Order: sequence, then C-alpha cells, then structure tokens
Amino acid sequence: MNTSTSPYQVHISRDGQLHLDNEPHVVPDGVDPAQVVVQVLHIEAAGIGLPVLVQVQDERTDSRFDMQVMPDGTTRAAGALPAAPRPPAEPTATLFDRLAAAQTAGRAHDFDTAIAAADDILRQLTAEQGDTATGTLEAAQFRADLAYLGGEYAFATASWTWLALAWFDRLGPGKRCTQIAAQNAAQSWMQLPPKEAGPLAADLVNMLLEVAAPERTATMRAQIAERLATFRI
Repeated sequence: MNTSTSPYQVHISRDGQLHLDNEPHVVPDGVDPAQVVVQVLHIEAAGIGLPVLVQVQDERTDSRFDMQVMPDGTTRAAGALPAAPRPPAEPTATLFDRLAAAQTAGRAHDFDTAIAAADDILRQLTAEQGDTATGTLEAAQFRADLAYLGGEYAFATASWTWLALAWFDRLGPGKRCTQIAAQNAAQSWMQLPPKEAGPLAADLVNMLLEVAAPERTATMRAQIAERLATFRI
C-alpha cells in the first residue's frame, strides 16, 4: 500500500522534546512523544484513506526508524506486510471513519451533511483533548473550510481569526499554520457584505498585528482599511 505524501520528519531529543517537520509540539506530562506523533498524524491518514510515512530520529535510544501511521490510528513498521485478515466484525463508526465521511461529503458539495459531521467531531475532540489541542485545531480548520465553501463567510472569518491566534499561542511566531489561518481570515472577510464585515474588522486587524510583525501584514491591513473606507461613503 502506498503512503500519501513524502515522509514526515520526527526528531525526539534526549530530554523528550518533540519536533515534527522542524516544528515543536507540546508533549503533555506522562505522555510519550511517539504517542503525540500518532495523535497528530492519524487524522490526516484517516482523512485521505492512506498510511502516512514517518521517519523518526529518537536521541533517547540513539535510534532511527521508519513507521507508518495507519488510517485506523494504528502504526506498523514501514514496509511491513499487513497482518493476517481477521474475521469480519460488526462495523463501528470511529472518529476517523466519521472524518473521512465528512470530507467525502464536503468534496461532493453536500455541505449540510459535512458540516453536521464536522461539528460533531469538533465537539468530541474539544471534550476529549481541549479546544487548543492539535487534533482539535485541525478539525476546526476543516470546519472553517466548509464554512467558506458553503458561503458562511462571517463564521469562516471568526473561525480563522481564532485559529490564527490559537496556532500562534501553540507554535509561536512564523509558523505556516498561523500564516495560512491569518491569510484565510482576511480572505473570508473580503467576501462579507459591509454590514457583516464592519463588526469583524477590529478583531481581524488586531489578530494580524499580534501573530506577525506589522510589516508582514501591512498589505493585508491596507486592503482592509481601504475597503472599510468605502463603507463610509
């Protein structure tokens, strides 16, 4: 079975610090960093229906190895043969099944079904992992995408604004997740009619100033100011 993308690079330092593709990830007390890697990547594997290849360097044991994170959340050594088939079991709708179904519905433009499923997944992850856990934020990104595609631009603007701040707090400045969320927030806001855009402008601008140096978002803020000026004509 082929993997979905080029390998993710995982580095675990001797003191247990975790970096995934050079980005730091928080490791809760009492949790092994490898568990965090699986938690971060299994949602992606489930969404695309393919294993995700991971190349791990673990300084704690001076080891290097490759593994696959499977769509069902399990792992196996890269290149290993699948386990012998088990007798059929009664199917259950796991979190990963539900996410994959929601993504399929979204691609088919069945936004009512996709949004209902995404909201349910987001509620579960928030309850189980917290509202700023990596898995929760990734599910919130999917929900914000659905809002934009479905024309819910006010919801998308507010969601992406919050996501940019949440990724900034979790990962620090200059990270790709934060930059994408900030850009998506501004793009969503530009689609809003004046009556809806005006009340959201201040939070949007404040977010752009907080998550990046002012010069990095100057163009976006100038476009926002220019559009606001037309509302007052």
